[in-house]
Amino acid sequence: MFAITRIRTIAPPSAVAAGLIAVMVGVTSSAALVFTAAQAAGADSREISSWMLALGVGLACTCIGLSLRYRAPVVTAWSTPGAALLTTGLSGVPMAQAVGAFLFSALLILVSGVTGWFGRLMGRIPVPLAAALLAGVLLRFGTGLFSTMDGGFAVAFPMFVLYLLGRRVLPRYAVLLALAAGVVATVFTGGWRLGQVRLALATPVFTTPEFDWKVLVSVGAPLFVVTMASQNLPGVAVIRGAGYEVPVSPLMTWTGAANAVLAPFGAFGLNLAAITAAICTGEEAHPDRDKRYLAAVWAGVFYLCVGLLGATVASLLTAMPHELVLAIAGIGLLATIEASLSAALADKASREAAVVTFLATASGVTLLGIGSAFWGLLAGLVTGAIASVGRPRRKEPAPEPLPDEVRVH
Repeated sequence: MFAITRIRTIAPPSAVAAGLIAVMVGVTSSAALVFTAAQAAGADSREISSWMLALGVGLACTCIGLSLRYRAPVVTAWSTPGAALLTTGLSGVPMAQAVGAFLFSALLILVSGVTGWFGRLMGRIPVPLAAALLAGVLLRFGTGLFSTMDGGFAVAFPMFVLYLLGRRVLPRYAVLLALAAGVVATVFTGGWRLGQVRLALATPVFTTPEFDWKVLVSVGAPLFVVTMASQNLPGVAVIRGAGYEVPVSPLMTWTGAANAVLAPFGAFGLNLAAITAAICTGEEAHPDRDKRYLAAVWAGVFYLCVGLLGATVASLLTAMPHELVLAIAGIGLLATIEASLSAALADKASREAAVVTFLATASGVTLLGIGSAFWGLLAGLVTGAIASVGRPRRKEPAPEPLPDEVRVH
């Protein structure tokens, strides 16, 4: 009996399910980009496997280590916009010089953490704008749940219905029930392509970095910029929007350090997660907000499995029905989107700026290689600054308490 209680304490089903869904969403949404980026640098199958191993180990160490250290759900991920950048930027670049660019970007992230400049910047961002940014980032996943019904009604609709029923009778396991329903539905509809699955373990391949200033400027510096603006910025917004006051600078320091150590093995970019982190910070991960860090810890465990299995995991994810991934991502983020919108619109004085932030972020616009999260926040800050010009300062009544999902403590 004691053993069962102990297992339930360290591995509550809702937290394990949230960690699994976070990893599944993160890997399935961008694993193809990682493979394409590696191939652009001329990587062979062993080197591609090494990239997955390095990324998996780096994410496992940072997810588990940082979450246990701060007792908060700190979820990390590889840089998806960074991988997209590399698919074109590494064309014709030797692997050694590509690794040099990875190391250069990682060291810049490390410096930003040690100096604390990124943390000071984040401290100046109003909470409603951070919440609006998060809601904008997650909007396409929420709408994806329903757009999936257009061609995958037999999968997405039963998942949605079972989730709603689960919220009434078994709220802790609602997302898990929806995932089980999706798996059963896809088995009956024949969506799995299991013939593509192959078993293979990853092995590390060390590449000595070479530094060419042209590659550092054209690949390393842009990789740093898009990682900070499009990943770490919304990543911090997710953590703070969920009510966790985790110091930003140490997060940058440790992700940058882990990235630097693993860069010679193919870790091109490690950063804070946004979308997958939201899955682990929501109430579905655990009813007790102080225990939700366990979801991030389990995400780290699953990322380690992804790294060790490498090509096997990639082939399994390729075989998984796309509608299952989209539907479970949308279901897992419903509560977080609701809470984010509530926090974004709670303060009337900043409501217009929050709406602008939300819309600009949700638009998905990319300018100068930087994603919409950065431009949405910038648009909101500009809107707020202009709206406040000439506005008389007066003492506002105390705001109503925020929902538990977004309350800062």
